[in-house]
Amino acid sequence: MLPPVRCLTCGAPLGHLYEPFKKRVEAGEDPEKVLDDLGVKRYCCRRTLFTSIAYIEQISKYSTSRIARYKELEKGANA
Repeated sequence: MLPPVRCLTCGAPLGHLYEPFKKRVEAGEDPEKVLDDLGVKRYCCRRTLFTSIAYIEQISKYSTSRIARYKELEKGANA
């Protein structure tokens, strides 16, 4: 799943806020204060940013290992 571009409920644009939010929370700041500083007022938008997880890094490692495994199986079948 990619980071949200818009709020899932109200449709407000959030894509430009995801990276600053993520970096500041990882640096140890309180997520509530970060969302306040970024100007995210609606609870639906706050929920969308707070609960979104970028799975792309986690998913990509499985897809590359799957490709490597298929190549190994093909080599074994051809031998």
